[in-house]
Amino acid sequence: MSIETLSSQNEKAYALLKEDAAKIRQLIEVQMSNLTMPQCPLYEEVLDTQMFGLSREIDFAIRLNLVSEEDGKKLLDELEKQLTSLHEASMKRK
Repeated sequence: MSIETLSSQNEKAYALLKEDAAKIRQLIEVQMSNLTMPQCPLYEEVLDTQMFGLSREIDFAIRLNLVSEEDGKKLLDELEKQLTSLHEASMKRK
């Protein structure tokens, strides 16, 4: 494979992981604003399942050398920070 193809695949892999992280963020935003309290067991289970799935996707991409370990960790850390902010904001509203 050429270097351009590898770079393109790496960029695509990272972009897909970012899209999945955005979907999780959107799901949580909808739940917090419309449906469920953050302490709800169902909410927590959905969040845990989604975050676990994303972490497995990232691990897989790292093992294939499509994403660096640093970038994968950064993506998860950013999502966790955003989710914490959403949670704190929802608690202040209530």
